[in-house]
Amino acid sequence: MRLSTVILPIHRWGEGQKVWQHAEGLGFHTAYTYDHLSWRTFRDGPWFGAVPTLTAAATATQSMRLGTLVTSPNFRHPVTLAKELISLDDISGGRVTLGIGAGGTGFDATALGQEPWTPRERADRFGEFVPLLDRLLTEDSVSYEGDFYSAHEARNIPGCVQRPRLP
Repeated sequence: MRLSTVILPIHRWGEGQKVWQHAEGLGFHTAYTYDHLSWRTFRDGPWFGAVPTLTAAATATQSMRLGTLVTSPNFRHPVTLAKELISLDDISGGRVTLGIGAGGTGFDATALGQEPWTPRERADRFGEFVPLLDRLLTEDSVSYEGDFYSAHEARNIPGCVQRPRLP
């Protein structure tokens, strides 16, 4: 049996490093962190970015897998996310798992100044986001024009450590 845990990105790295190392020491297979701009009752307290937190965790741990729980199109663009994930996959030595969802209606949905998307809009964006992200993680160069996202000769060389891409 493989056990996983969630580590909230609420700790300054001096303390956070110890938490991630402790989780690995306890034998957890994977540790996830929330990829949100804030979360419920934590909104008015410390909350750090998921990708930088996972990058730091990758350098502080040796074998534990690392992942997002969950990344959404609410505040991410597939081109920039792919670049961050490829970098994280490289730094971690291929230990990244991407959790991805359609987003919700909370703070993440409105932090960039837009109105929250309806469930249909979230589903439509998700339907475009995931295939484009997959292409960006598996192809050296991607051009795409969609209803919500675009990419013009987006380069992602050398690509993911994990093949054909991170799971």
